[in-house]
Amino acid sequence: MALGGRGCMLLVAGRLWARGAGFRYASTTAGLKSESEIDTKENEVVSPEFTNRNPRNLEQLALARKERGWETTWPKREFWYRLRLERTQHYVEAFVERSNGNVVLSASTREWAIKRHLYSPKGVTACRNLGRVMAQRCLEAGINFVNFKAVIPWEYRCDSIQEFEKAMTEGGVVLREPRRIYQ
Repeated sequence: MALGGRGCMLLVAGRLWARGAGFRYASTTAGLKSESEIDTKENEVVSPEFTNRNPRNLEQLALARKERGWETTWPKREFWYRLRLERTQHYVEAFVERSNGNVVLSASTREWAIKRHLYSPKGVTACRNLGRVMAQRCLEAGINFVNFKAVIPWEYRCDSIQEFEKAMTEGGVVLREPRRIYQ
């Protein structure tokens, strides 16, 4: 027996009685159809047209096309998402951009939320902490794979860039994209 507040429901001997505000109803299982009478064929019908509402679905499955561009194009455009780190004289900025050039995510030591936790907005520790923030933002946006290559090759050996890369991988972001599956 189940009792409620203002509207009371009683379950007595397989019957449901609902009382409250002048409502009385008794129902039994006689009103329900048996399993053999229910028509389930309409659930098996597949629509002839399909609309993909997630444009990033093919990228996550590694089926989407990558823009190749010309051989002489530098930097290469053969990626879905590219991670870019820019160091200026006073700040460090990180961007995740698509192959068409649109910036999807960004983080900078100019942001007050990041800047107030740092001793200096430039240097190795700033790059490490910026890498942690970018890894968190990438995962929150659903970006698990990012192509990371230093734009200028001789900058890759710098300690700050290596610490940034290490913080990104520790944060859970893979810094290379999966190979495209050709079908």
